[in-house]
Amino acid sequence: MRAPLLAHLLFLPLLSAGSDVAGGDVERKPNIVLMMVDDLGIGDIGCYGNNTIRTPNVDKLASEGVKLTQHIAAAPLCTPSRAAFMTGRYAARSGLGSTGRVQVLLFLGGSGGLPPTETTFAKRLQQQGYTTGLVGKWHLGVNCEHRGDHCHHPNQHGFSYYYGLPFTLFNDCVSGEGSDVLADLQHTLQNLTMMLGAGLFTLVCVRVFGLFDINLRLLVALFSLSILATALWCIPLKFLSRWNCILMRNQEVIEQPMTVETVPQRLLGEAQNFIKRNVDQPFLLFFSMAHVHVPLFKTPAFAGKSRHGRYGDNLEEMDWIIGQLVETVDSLGLANNTLMYFTSDHGGHLEDSDSKIGQKGGWNGIYKGGKAMGGWEGGIRVPGIFRWPGKLPAGRVVEEPTSLMDLYPTLKYLAKDTQPDRLLDGHNLMPLLEGKAERSEHEFMFHYCGIYLNAVRWHPPESDSIYKAHFFTPNFSPPGAGGCYDTKVCLCHGEYVTHHNPPLLYDLFHDPSESRPLTPDTEPRYTEILEQTVKAVKSHRNTFTNIQESDAAFLKSSTDAPSVQSQMTWDKILWRPWLQPCCGTFPFCGCKEDMTNI
Repeated sequence: MRAPLLAHLLFLPLLSAGSDVAGGDVERKPNIVLMMVDDLGIGDIGCYGNNTIRTPNVDKLASEGVKLTQHIAAAPLCTPSRAAFMTGRYAARSGLGSTGRVQVLLFLGGSGGLPPTETTFAKRLQQQGYTTGLVGKWHLGVNCEHRGDHCHHPNQHGFSYYYGLPFTLFNDCVSGEGSDVLADLQHTLQNLTMMLGAGLFTLVCVRVFGLFDINLRLLVALFSLSILATALWCIPLKFLSRWNCILMRNQEVIEQPMTVETVPQRLLGEAQNFIKRNVDQPFLLFFSMAHVHVPLFKTPAFAGKSRHGRYGDNLEEMDWIIGQLVETVDSLGLANNTLMYFTSDHGGHLEDSDSKIGQKGGWNGIYKGGKAMGGWEGGIRVPGIFRWPGKLPAGRVVEEPTSLMDLYPTLKYLAKDTQPDRLLDGHNLMPLLEGKAERSEHEFMFHYCGIYLNAVRWHPPESDSIYKAHFFTPNFSPPGAGGCYDTKVCLCHGEYVTHHNPPLLYDLFHDPSESRPLTPDTEPRYTEILEQTVKAVKSHRNTFTNIQESDAAFLKSSTDAPSVQSQMTWDKILWRPWLQPCCGTFPFCGCKEDMTNI
């Protein structure tokens, strides 16, 4: 009897340990992999209607998961859209709405960015025990008061690991591609400098040939002034590739300027390695891709392979990268405990093209407008795909209004985070994704052009209709065009917009292309719709001037404030040398990443 009894006693701890392991697997919080493409048009993807570009990996994600057909960015440009995505709140609450021509951050050496007082989903998940990583584009600032304070840096916003582009990929990063930053101002300043130089040369000639007696000290003073004036614009603007086109690992600059050609492979490798390092613990990975923003990549394996030139090649490369990341998750046996999400930060850039390459920006399908065009659907309706085998039904399609801001409360829910929070503009998506709810919690959605509220969407209860009222719209140029081709990007103020009274009103359910404005004669509920919209706007604006009850508990233990300083003023946007991230000794910044261990 002793032997069986002893064996039984020895076996009990093993049973207990096995039970703990099994219980741990059941209770373990899900991994999160967020994949965001830059400037991708919703019409570029096969499962959203494109039949000429090959996107089999993204299409497979949709067939294995849930596809959202009315997924909306909170802004049609990078910086404000990403701020809203990260915080679950409209960008205006973070001070990242613009009042003038500059609508995104322009310099890494500026002091603007996502305020340190803001809270991101990464910070919330980090507090719940997640290992958090961001690989790729940030574009929400770096420093505040001096080089190295990193007040806006991803490490300060909840990401324990960061590798990537703290700014963005833009034309200045590649020689011969032109400039994206204040190009017209650069041209004007260059002409003024040439005129100043010509005038100074004329005065020198006048003195040398004795035509007039010009004081030598005056000439020296004018020469010094010319050099200073040239340096003030030339140093920040003509060295943009060195100042902005850099790679960082955590808070260290590891490449300056970066070698653009190898960026896609390096970002993918870093994302895969992050997953592999954290296979045994809950992790959040935000894979923020450099594709398909200009300048377009020229990767040999994809060059000339698509039917749509270099842009199509880049799309198919993007799809391959997505496939590689999904394969990494699946090969490690993580699929059933990993929520994967695919989206874009906003719509495609219609105006970006040239005679050599052709169209450089995306296609937004049947939807009007594109990047930087306020509330038009083409600039804010983006792909939204969620895959979680065994948890989310495969092949489900959700046609209700949803938002990029919904990721914040959704991830909080999955991480079992019940701590007090600020006022949020997003809603938990899980009931919709799982099929437990059929209606979106977004009865109203508000669309911003810079700091200005320019459109409102209303999904009335017990109705399929989705009405959208435009208070103003950007003026397309030249007249009759479908975009702002004269200025290359639409603006949100002054003579660049047309205000509508009464507002332009559309029913997106029957007219998703926004081509047939409703009138009192064609829409019986016309007056009611406008009245409900006005009430919703008033209620929404009150959330910016009053501390809500939902904020009160959070504010007691936070430095968050009911109002926030604008991060998009010229004072915060313009380049300051003492804020410039640099490897080496400023201004002789320069280094290359050690690729031997990659």
